[in-house]
Amino acid sequence: MAGIFPDLRHRIIYNRLENAKKAFSILNIGNPAENGGNMCGIAGFFNASLDFTESSQLYGKVLEEMKNSIVHRGPDSEGVRLFKHCGIAHTRLAIIDLLGGIQPMCRKLDGYSYHIVYNGELYNTGRLRKKLMNAGWSFVSGSDTEVILLSFLQYGPEFVKKLDGIFAFAIYDERHETIYLYRDSFGIKPLFYTVKDGTVIFASEPKGLFKYPGTEAVLDKDGINEVLGIGPARIPGSGIFKGVYEVKPGCYLTCSRYGIKNSCYWHLKSKPHEDSYEKTVEKTGFLVEDAIKRQMVSDVPICTFLSGGIDSSLVSAVCAAELKKKGERLVTYSFDFTGNDKYFQANSFQPSQDRPYVDKMVEFLGSEHHYLECSYETQADLLYASIDAHDLPCMADVDSSLVHFCRQVSLNHKVVLTGECADEVFGGYPWFHKEEFLKSNTFPWTPDLSPRKELIKSDVLYALKMDEFVQKAYESAVSETALLPWEDETESNRRQIGYLNIRFFMQTLLNRMDRTSMNSGLEARVPFADRKLVEYVFNVPWNMKAYDGVVKNLLRQGARGKLPDEILFRRKSPYPKSYNPYYEKLLAERLEVLIEEGDSPLFKIIDIKKLKKFMQSVKDYGKPWYGQLMAGPQMLAYLVQLGYWMKKFQIKIEI
Repeated sequence: MAGIFPDLRHRIIYNRLENAKKAFSILNIGNPAENGGNMCGIAGFFNASLDFTESSQLYGKVLEEMKNSIVHRGPDSEGVRLFKHCGIAHTRLAIIDLLGGIQPMCRKLDGYSYHIVYNGELYNTGRLRKKLMNAGWSFVSGSDTEVILLSFLQYGPEFVKKLDGIFAFAIYDERHETIYLYRDSFGIKPLFYTVKDGTVIFASEPKGLFKYPGTEAVLDKDGINEVLGIGPARIPGSGIFKGVYEVKPGCYLTCSRYGIKNSCYWHLKSKPHEDSYEKTVEKTGFLVEDAIKRQMVSDVPICTFLSGGIDSSLVSAVCAAELKKKGERLVTYSFDFTGNDKYFQANSFQPSQDRPYVDKMVEFLGSEHHYLECSYETQADLLYASIDAHDLPCMADVDSSLVHFCRQVSLNHKVVLTGECADEVFGGYPWFHKEEFLKSNTFPWTPDLSPRKELIKSDVLYALKMDEFVQKAYESAVSETALLPWEDETESNRRQIGYLNIRFFMQTLLNRMDRTSMNSGLEARVPFADRKLVEYVFNVPWNMKAYDGVVKNLLRQGARGKLPDEILFRRKSPYPKSYNPYYEKLLAERLEVLIEEGDSPLFKIIDIKKLKKFMQSVKDYGKPWYGQLMAGPQMLAYLVQLGYWMKKFQIKIEI
């Protein structure tokens, strides 16, 4: 088959169409788009004081370029529309209802037009559709895009509170010359924006913004502090580049001739937990299973990532059981690195390899399993592709390897369910348990800034005042957490850390999952980031979450009977990484090339002498400088990425 198609994109689309045909013939689906979503890319611009149609050729071309920059997010169809005060563009990842679900989509009310471009997946489409039909609305498509637009027309801007799903979308109201930009509760789907001479410019990825005339990539002191002091995490709402922002999770923007208004429609609330332990276990088990089942809704075959840990194993077990009822077999994928059986070094952060546990789960599930591997050369080569996917510094080789794995999975699937986010929700990380983290008074996954600062030029470091910047960001974040009067200091610290995990650490992992998967046209779903589940578990007391001192015991008890005990009580081992010593050598060689070229903006910040000394001494696979996986070699990989990122965007440094 490979010889028939001119490139990988055409082969992927062919495979998806064939899989869809098989699924529809087996299930005898009459209208497969009933719950279908649109994993896509969106972009556009708005200015109520400008008439873009007066220069339609120019702005039409701008829209096309913005759309083309994010076409990887939706290679199946595309569309652009230019209006007097607005332009919107869309690229779509879809197989069914191709005509009915084409975007931009328009509906009329009282003779006025309303337009939408949408990236997302709704899990309550059927219920919303029924309510709208009862209210007198009729539908011309089977897509959830139309459900969203008609819900806006029925209920007004606050309708977003009714949506259960993952999304980022723009609705243009021609009647009132207003555009609305929406983002889901946890920021699972991205939406960046900037303002240039009164024009609001937005896109799913920053690269789309820089296609608009006059925009440029600038990194000022705040941006440098985020990249080197907080990165690869980001402050909520920050786009790193000067003047670039993200619509914050749980918020929407109203842009009109009167300016830009930010509205928060959802946030985590602290409240008393009144259920007994037994009731808590029962309800948690139900919420987890319900979230997984709802996110299985798909018009094409789904698959799961399977590491052999409790999180991905539970997601896979629920999916396998549901598919079995239909006479179908779950497809699962596991990841590892070539040679890790030889080079793996157990440590407190990564106590065991996944393969033996994956084998046990595959036998238990009866799944069609695929063992995927990544070489250290591929991992290093794809450091650049992961930057291309993010447009921002990311989790170095933790991202580049996932880019590789997602590319492999996307050859045969377009929807995957993952076990991501369970540790943030249920308290699976060391910083929930160890006293030194609880009392660190800073981001617990970055307790010490020293490894980050030691490579920065002395004069730059003095100008940055990095410690003050990070501390201010931390204090601003924890101030958003409402503490309860009866909680002691330890319990209050855990609540604050729980909030920080959801708003910072979990967001980083959600960004990683979206960008690496969507870069190959693969939609990754995260049931543990379900809003109902997170709202409930966030307020469960720690003595229930870690009952009998067992990490994530609430999740384990709620999953009893669904998994073998050996899996159910396996000690946490995070996403795998390469332990091959040659990987570090390869990274050092890449940095040497960057140093020899000598023109990288990176060296306006990083001291070359300090860097060379660090390159000669790095052999640390132990204590991480970020999270649990990013130690010395990952610092080298991060710098390789920074050098590529700055050159790609021709970043101007302002200190």
